[in-house]
Amino acid sequence: MTPRSPVPGLRPQWPAHPRVGAFVSIRAGGVSQGRFNDPGGSGGGLNLGDQVGDDPVAVTENRARLQASVPGPIHWLRQVHGTVVHHADGPEAPVSPPVADAAITCTPGVVIGVITADCLPILLADAEGRAVGVAHAGWRGLAAGVTEAAVAALRARIGAGCELTAWLGPAIGPTAFEVGSDVRDAFCDTDPGAAAAFAVAATPGKWLANLYALTRRRLQACGVGQVAGGNLCTVSDPLRFYSHRRDRVSGRMASLVWLAGR
Repeated sequence: MTPRSPVPGLRPQWPAHPRVGAFVSIRAGGVSQGRFNDPGGSGGGLNLGDQVGDDPVAVTENRARLQASVPGPIHWLRQVHGTVVHHADGPEAPVSPPVADAAITCTPGVVIGVITADCLPILLADAEGRAVGVAHAGWRGLAAGVTEAAVAALRARIGAGCELTAWLGPAIGPTAFEVGSDVRDAFCDTDPGAAAAFAVAATPGKWLANLYALTRRRLQACGVGQVAGGNLCTVSDPLRFYSHRRDRVSGRMASLVWLAGR
């Protein structure tokens, strides 16, 4: 069998420890067709979502190609916009992905990740290279506390005083995320200062939500001082990113993080 070549993608630029590796997939590099294709013309699309209507055979091949691009088994999650944190301690990935929207690991070679198409992927790393984490933050999960849950889980494992750094991946940007007052209220009712992350939209009764700013605010409240990224809008970049808000039927990208061996 011919070895698979690494897929194209993004390498997050953040002040993480040298032991920390990270990778974000893009639309290119796979075999998906139709709505899930690569509009850049370089071949098929690398849709990684297995519940979005794509051909299951294509998704399996796409995931195999992604797996060949990282140093260890990918521990997938069944995401539900909640706050459960999965502890990925064993070297083998579970046969059935656990229901969770965040994961942490202290085990070298274990790759943890989330899939997104407008929601915000958050990568976390301990400054000393002892642990990493990842979270899937749509507005519901963010308002419910998925960021705080992931940070707390890391600190419970390696010490309450540990220094963490974060990277915010591709997500719907602040000029594209039109929401209703219910979304604004979900944040501002418990944190009045979050109002600064909402601008009045052109549509009456609507707001433009800045998911990056809301997440930075919550990370800062958790004591995470170094936060990089937060400048890649999925909606406005159809050549590189899938977007559910833009296309309605959309593929998914993956944001992955891991610890290299000592």
